[in-house]
Formats: sequence, C-alpha cells, structure tokens
Amino acid sequence: MSQTSNNGVPKQSMSPNRRVPTPGKAAVLAIGKAFPSQVIPQECLVEGYFRDTNCDDLVMKEKLERLCKTTTVKTRYTVLSKEILDKYPELATEGLPTIKQRLDIANPAVVEMAKQASLACIKEWGRPAGDITHVVYVSSSEIRLPGGDLHLASELGLRTDVGRVMLYFLGCCGGVTGLRVAKDIAENNPGSRILLATSETTILGFRPPNKARPYDLVGAALFGDGAAAVIIGTDPITSLESPFMELNYAVQQFLPGTQNVIDGRLSEEGINFKLGRDLPQKIEDNIEEFCKKLMAKAGLKEFNDLFWAVHPGGPAILNRLESTLGLKSKKLECSRRTLMDYGNVSSNSIIYVMEYMREELKRGGEEWGLALAFGPGITFEGILLRSL
Repeated sequence: MSQTSNNGVPKQSMSPNRRVPTPGKAAVLAIGKAFPSQVIPQECLVEGYFRDTNCDDLVMKEKLERLCKTTTVKTRYTVLSKEILDKYPELATEGLPTIKQRLDIANPAVVEMAKQASLACIKEWGRPAGDITHVVYVSSSEIRLPGGDLHLASELGLRTDVGRVMLYFLGCCGGVTGLRVAKDIAENNPGSRILLATSETTILGFRPPNKARPYDLVGAALFGDGAAAVIIGTDPITSLESPFMELNYAVQQFLPGTQNVIDGRLSEEGINFKLGRDLPQKIEDNIEEFCKKLMAKAGLKEFNDLFWAVHPGGPAILNRLESTLGLKSKKLECSRRTLMDYGNVSSNSIIYVMEYMREELKRGGEEWGLALAFGPGITFEGILLRSL
C-alpha cells in the first residue's frame, strides 16, 4: 500500500496574500490519497490481462490494444495481483459464481486504502483524529453490514459518537456527492470537522473478455483502484488549519429518461457495467445550462474566467465539454493529468483533480471554479468553488 500527502503546506496565518474564507461556508482543509502497491503501466496491461484470463482471442486483444491507446491513460494501480489470482483462480473463469470471493478481497482492501488516505489527510491537516466529528464514506466497491464507514472509524480510532454517513454505488459522481453532503453537514453543525473518504477497487468487475460484453474491454482499458480523503469544515482556525478551496454552492440534477444510459447490475459473478454510446452526447446537450446555474450564484458569465475540476470519466467526455463550452486548451489540464496518472478511479478522481488544481492555484489564477461529475441517473453533480 502506498500513500501520499502534501506536507509542509503553510498555514493561513503565514500566507497574508491568500483570500479570506467566507464565514459559515465549508472549505477543504487538507487532502490525502492512497493506492495499492501494484502499479500497471498501460503498455503492459493488454498482455497481462489476456494472460491472467487465459484468453487467446486475437480480435479482442487487438481491440483492447486500440482502446488502451485512445484512453490517454499511462499508469494505474490495482488491488488485483498474481497472489490473488493464484488463490482465487475462479475469478478468471467465465460463468462461475464468485461474489463471495470478490467481496472477501474488496471489503478489506477498500477500507485499508481509505485508512491510509485518511491518515495522510489527517497528517496534513495537523490536528488530532479525535477532532473529527463526522465521517462521509463513499464506495461502489464493497457490500456488507456494518459498512466501511464504521470499519474506517474504528481503524482510525475516531471517537465513538462520530456521525457517520455511508454513500454506496454512486459511481463516478460519488466524490462530488460526498463533497456536497460533507458541505451540508459542516455548514449546519458549526465547529464540526468532516472526514470525507472515498475508496474504490475494480475487483467486483474483473472478468475474462467476452464478445457478448464489449464494455468489459472499456473498463479494462480505463479504470483503476485507489482511495482519497479530505477534511472539510467552516470558519477555519487560522493558526492551525490551511483552507485552500471553498465549497460555495452545490447542485445535483438528474436527466429524466436516462436511467439506462449508465447501467450497473450486481450478479453472482460480480458487477456488470454498461455505458450507453450516447452518454457523451447527453452530457454535451445539458452541461452548459447546468454550469450557468452554478455560476449565477457568483454573478459569473464567462466559462474561461473559471478554473475547472472535472471528473475525468474518459477523454471523450472531456473533449466534448471543452468543445461545447469553448474552454481554452489548458482549462482541463488537471483532469487530463489525473486520467493519465491514475485512470478513471470513480469517486476518487475528483479529489485527485482538486489536489492537482491546488498546486496550479498556488501559482496564481482564478478565484472561482467548478467541480463537476456525472453518474448514474444520468446525474449531474456540481459545486461552485472559490480558491482561497
């Protein structure tokens, strides 16, 4: 397990040129992330995937090679390993019921990654874990009672009356949903400090290639594993905390009649995902109005006057959004960099984008920005951000 955090961030009191937080508005106070130890360079993925699944279909192999080149992904991390496949060879066998085995792997793995990301986040925050009043835990990769929220709180040694919220199976919009929920908790509980943890693994969806399931290859080419964490609160203590991004206003919206465009079904063999070919077009058709709704809260009118933290679901969605809104070429750089370095890590990705954005904004830039993600529904999640 690897973990990363940005330590040595100067406190607010040491940075007189930073913007003053809005009283009562939630702000991000620290970020952490963590990954499983196994990293996969994209150029090694195809050979490894077909070897691990004992598949010799050259047509499907060539198709996956083409997909891997179009994703723009360079590296990804994965929980799956040779040791796991040796222990559970049925994972690579078509048609066997393996949900128990998958959950035996996924449940502890996602909590361990969430724990490491949270520890990195708490270290950067600089305050004791006992000061955390609430936990919001997001995952589409585990199923059990009690959920990962309680397991994480126990592993971190949080107080027993910590308020817990568990958000299951929200897919790629889960990270922004978690930010919105944490924002609401923070702003309605003065003095609270919320730990938002997201954690995902592709174990539930791993299976051999099958011509009847062409989307499996898209998943194999695009998705990765990892975890992320943020601390959120209002009215930062300037001598102790370093707020860098304000969650100013949040909106969730679904598009009627699009329930089947992003489709996920749990079965005895794991989880099956299907993405409709019209997903990028549906987003393109509705994104401008959605963004304007968020921007209006700050009297903003020009898309290029903002910074952009967009969930990198794939290059097609980023390209469509860039073209539709007329964004300058560098506006989605943090999203593209996240996709390149980690792949699509579902709910985690938006937090990775925000971390890259933090480094960009340190060098100066726009005061206002948008965080956007798209998930099953089709659901749009958006937050108007303010750089501090």
